[in-house]
Amino acid sequence: MTIANGLSDQDTSNGDRGVPTLREYNIKFVVWAALAGNLSIAAIKFIAAFFSGSSAMLSEAIHSAVDTGNQGLLLLGIHRSKKLADTLHPFGYARELYFWSFVVAILIFGLGAGVSGYEGISKLNHPAPIHNTRWNFAVLFVAAVFEAITWFIAFRAINSKRGKTALLLAVHQSKDPATFIVLFEDSAALIGIAIAAVGIGMTDVLRLEWADGAASLLIAAVLGTTAWLLALETKSLLTGESASPKTVARLRDLLITNPGVVAINTLKTVHLGPNEILVIANLNFQDSLTAEEVEDAVVETETRIKSEFPSIRQLFLGARSSQTISRHAAKA
Repeated sequence: MTIANGLSDQDTSNGDRGVPTLREYNIKFVVWAALAGNLSIAAIKFIAAFFSGSSAMLSEAIHSAVDTGNQGLLLLGIHRSKKLADTLHPFGYARELYFWSFVVAILIFGLGAGVSGYEGISKLNHPAPIHNTRWNFAVLFVAAVFEAITWFIAFRAINSKRGKTALLLAVHQSKDPATFIVLFEDSAALIGIAIAAVGIGMTDVLRLEWADGAASLLIAAVLGTTAWLLALETKSLLTGESASPKTVARLRDLLITNPGVVAINTLKTVHLGPNEILVIANLNFQDSLTAEEVEDAVVETETRIKSEFPSIRQLFLGARSSQTISRHAAKA
């Protein structure tokens, strides 16, 4: 006997355990803040690069422009992931966010790292002095302030959910790529700004014209590394990650503590999206229970799971008796 239940469509946003979307650090606010900051930073960096002729500043401007586009794609992914299920996608469109997050990682590598690397090689082959360096440093300082603010917002968003878990482990375990992508991008941006400042300073003060191009290559390396890490994380989400170990362990407790359950034959979970989990379980019930008692036990279990994990949107429970399992095992 298999009993399936599509749980409530509440909008939750705390990974496995449901918390209303309107939480202290809303993910859309994080992305919008990053988009506004990067758009402003990109504009002033392009202006500074035009008047100074700095390759490192141009790489930073390209970096900020790519980040701005990336935040737009993340917002698109968040919007499309809210589409209701239909006949073509019976479990909904939540994984749209994972797809667009993977596209973001590719763009960081292809546009950010690729163009910055090309610009660095070009400047090394044709070194030239930099003009108006004071403006460059002023722009980098302003950019660092903007990036630090958006980094702090993204960090607080992750920090509010990770508890005592180490930051890198929390990022690895996170099912919501929008937040950690912003954190990664801003971290790369702050490192890139420091590299650009050093490269421009060496070119201007020490008259080492090759330093500007070398800084562009280092920025490209930072972006390439960031893109690789993001691609690994988003690919894992896109191909289907299970719920967190703590959630799976708690689900086992809720299932096995049901008075009529003898054993859990199968328990599988997968994240359809940041706040949507699919659970499939096959339970071995006591032989003495009637069909009505088994159904009552299943409903009770569903209610307990639903109250503790609103993010479990789809729950499929299969019920078997020991006699049925033994009979089929003998025939096999």
